[in-house]
Amino acid sequence: MQPLCISSIINSDTGNDGDSATHCLVIATNGVTFVTEPTIATLSQNYEPAAMLDSFAYTNALLWLTANRQQPIVHFWQLQPTVILGLLDQRLPQLPAGLAYLRQAGYQVMLRNSGGLAVVADPGVLNVSLLLPAERDRYSITEAYQLMVDYVRAVWPTLKIDTGEITQSYCPGDYDLSIAGRKIAGMSQRRTADALVIMLYVSINGNQTARSQLIQQFYQLSLAGKSDSRFPTVDPNVMTTVAEQLDPTYTVKQAQAQFVHVLAQDGTVDSTSLPLVTEEPEFQVHLSQAYRQMQRRQQRLHH
Repeated sequence: MQPLCISSIINSDTGNDGDSATHCLVIATNGVTFVTEPTIATLSQNYEPAAMLDSFAYTNALLWLTANRQQPIVHFWQLQPTVILGLLDQRLPQLPAGLAYLRQAGYQVMLRNSGGLAVVADPGVLNVSLLLPAERDRYSITEAYQLMVDYVRAVWPTLKIDTGEITQSYCPGDYDLSIAGRKIAGMSQRRTADALVIMLYVSINGNQTARSQLIQQFYQLSLAGKSDSRFPTVDPNVMTTVAEQLDPTYTVKQAQAQFVHVLAQDGTVDSTSLPLVTEEPEFQVHLSQAYRQMQRRQQRLHH
């Protein structure tokens, strides 16, 4: 089978035949194998409440950086208790009532710059963004999602992780990740002309029942008790955490270490340069622009 390349052109060096050196990452059943040795840069961030918009602003800015440097990036990030709404949630008929409930429950709310529906972020949820330099037609939507699926399966090889929509979970989608019919993670994608990002949230530990009940009540209030097929009827029983399936003491720190370990098995992981690169003026310009876009998007929650 032709392997999928998780990164495209890592540098601009060309061989004697004039072809650019391509660095591919193949996800195998026993982990990740590099056809040649690329360097994958990683960045880990834990955002304070006042900086919640930085999470998606960084995603946009890192997309630019991925294309600019022709280097794959894995961005790990977390938020304090926050409900992240999808664009469709703006159409809820009684959205203000739902927002008031979430805030009274102690959650911040933000509207992300991608599709989908409401999800919960908190210290027990790990977000993993896989950013790849790739022209729009390099990977189909399905192929890009499959890269992340294979990556996650390599991280937890002892778990039987399935794909397919868990219809009564929050933010159900075709590429939900589940164990024995109970969802642990969801994904979305964003693309530019020269790069793409596959974004994963995975519930590592914490009270997943409470998370699900929160979103269940949010939709009940925002729909004023009515039914609308565009929004899920959340059943807390169809979601779980990695810790519940693997080890009750399992931590987010352990999970992130395993994600990095999979990358490092046969390749080079650079965890030091991005914190410096992201402070450079050119990156800060792109970050500021993305942040302003996120700020403007939040205004839609107040109309």
